[in-house]
Amino acid sequence: MNFSLTDEQQAYKEKVIEFAQNELNTSYTERDRDSVFSREDWEKCAKFGLQGLATPTAYGGSADEVNILTATVAMEGFGYGCKDNGLAFGLNAQMWTVQFPIAQFGTESQKKKFLPKLAAGTWIGCHALTEPNAGSDVYSMETTATKVDGGYILNGSKRYITFAPISDVVLVFVKTNPKLGKWGMSAFLVEKGMEGFTAGLNRPKMGLRTVPFGDLFFEDCFVPDENLLGKEGAGWAITNSSLEHDRCTILAGQLGAMEYQLEETIKFVKDRKQFGQAISQFQSVSNRIANMKLRIETSRLLLYKVAWLKSQGASTMMESALLKLHLSESFVDSSLDAIRNHGGHGYLSENEIERNLRDAVGGVIYAGTSDIQRNIISKLLGL
Repeated sequence: MNFSLTDEQQAYKEKVIEFAQNELNTSYTERDRDSVFSREDWEKCAKFGLQGLATPTAYGGSADEVNILTATVAMEGFGYGCKDNGLAFGLNAQMWTVQFPIAQFGTESQKKKFLPKLAAGTWIGCHALTEPNAGSDVYSMETTATKVDGGYILNGSKRYITFAPISDVVLVFVKTNPKLGKWGMSAFLVEKGMEGFTAGLNRPKMGLRTVPFGDLFFEDCFVPDENLLGKEGAGWAITNSSLEHDRCTILAGQLGAMEYQLEETIKFVKDRKQFGQAISQFQSVSNRIANMKLRIETSRLLLYKVAWLKSQGASTMMESALLKLHLSESFVDSSLDAIRNHGGHGYLSENEIERNLRDAVGGVIYAGTSDIQRNIISKLLGL
């Protein structure tokens, strides 16, 4: 097993960091406060080529074939260089749960229609799985698609969907045959403006405020046959595949943020004086720093392992669950340690320390809660 970086990957990571630091770190505190999404920054990312990392060049992407390890490294650099965690989260949500499934499972006409617009940043897409009565228990979904002449009629709703209020296309998962359980789930590409499809308003939330978040509604919404992604009944396989890839890159951004967080905390504790010495000399402070470093290194090993395995075409159900659980919980713990080491300075919003904690909490919920990851791990161990 070798998941060390090539010179090209390391150079690209540095390039991403430089881009993010120079182009994206303006007005993010105000946008976080007011829950405002920056379309301008989104388009800058597309022009740089980030959205293209999840799409082959034949359809407007950045490389002949999607390289998950390169993308993971790039998003680690992005998380380090960009202080807007919501933007990093939103990029990955579209890239790996919308673009990548289309690239993997879409027809040629679907790829040509949707991927160039998504990669270019002119369209925004979202992945719609969660419902009012179906969160962790996804099999309880109630949204249905009924076959009719020329297409399907969709009825139901989706909740807590990233980019729902502003999406141009939705990859929505519904039941086409409830009797078959997970094998009766299908995926459709629903476009903005289709009759019977509406989106709710942006819903304020604890963290990741700069990415819109809301509900979707389908009321006798007709979707043509050509908008069925994959075969009927393939929905579970599609979302399972996309979430494994998503957990690599979406968590890579968190790892990058943790690296920057550690560096800033070390600077602070070296400069802050109490009782006649730098607070870095107090064991309780230095131990928290040591714990932050340990979490980064163990998280990186898990992250790169999953990315490397995916690049080899391997299934990573166990490894992805371990990664999701460990890295998301580590970001929360390290964000708390950073606030404790900064004291009152870290508690004030104006100093930008507490925002990481608010953003980190979402990581133990989205893309499968920590409790669900523990259940997956336990089941795979035969319990």
